[in-house]
Amino acid sequence: MTEKGGQISVNSVNEEIVIRKAETSDIPKLLAIYRPYVEHTAISFEYEIPSLEEFSGRMETILQTYPYLVAVSGVELIGYAYASEFKNRRAYDWSVETSIYVKQGQAGKGCGKALYLALETVLKQQHILNLNACITYTEHEDEYVDNNSMNFHKHMGYRLVGKFEKCGYKFGRWYDMIWMEKILGPHPARPEQVIPFCKLSG
Repeated sequence: MTEKGGQISVNSVNEEIVIRKAETSDIPKLLAIYRPYVEHTAISFEYEIPSLEEFSGRMETILQTYPYLVAVSGVELIGYAYASEFKNRRAYDWSVETSIYVKQGQAGKGCGKALYLALETVLKQQHILNLNACITYTEHEDEYVDNNSMNFHKHMGYRLVGKFEKCGYKFGRWYDMIWMEKILGPHPARPEQVIPFCKLSG
C-alpha cells in the first residue's frame, strides 16, 4: 500500500485500486451502489432508498469528524467505506462504527480489503482505538442475506463480541444482528485527543 498525493493506491489481483476521500460529485454513484442493498437485501435494515439530499447530508456530517473513502478502478467507482459515531457520549470518542459497501459484481477483487486498510490507516492517525461493525446475521442464509460480511470482517481481524436475536424485520423475516470489534492499538492511561478528519485532511 502506497500513498500518492493524498490518495492510497493498492494493487489487487489484476488491476490497481485507488482509494481517496469521497467528493460531492461521487454522491449519485455512491447512492447507486447502496440502492440494491436496500431494495434486495437485509444487509441494510433501511426500507426505503434515501434521497440524494439525505444521502449527501449523511456524508457531509460524517466527513466533519470521520473518514469517508471511495475505491476507484480505472474510471469506475466500485465501493465505499466510512467510519461514524459509535455513541453520542464523550467517553466513546475513541470508538467508531465502520461500514462498507461494494458495487455488485466487484466482490472478491480486493476492493473491500483495500478500503478497510485505508480506513484503518486514517483512523490510527486520528487516534481512534476501537472499530465496531454492526452486521446482519442469519443461522440460515437466504436470498436476502448471507454471512459473507461476517466472514469478511473476521478475515480483517474483527472478532465477534455480541449478538442480538431477531432484532431486525425485513422482507417478512426476522434477522439477527451481531457486533464485531477490532482494536487498533493499546489503550493508554491517557489517550491522545481524537483529531477530526476535516482537520487531519486539511
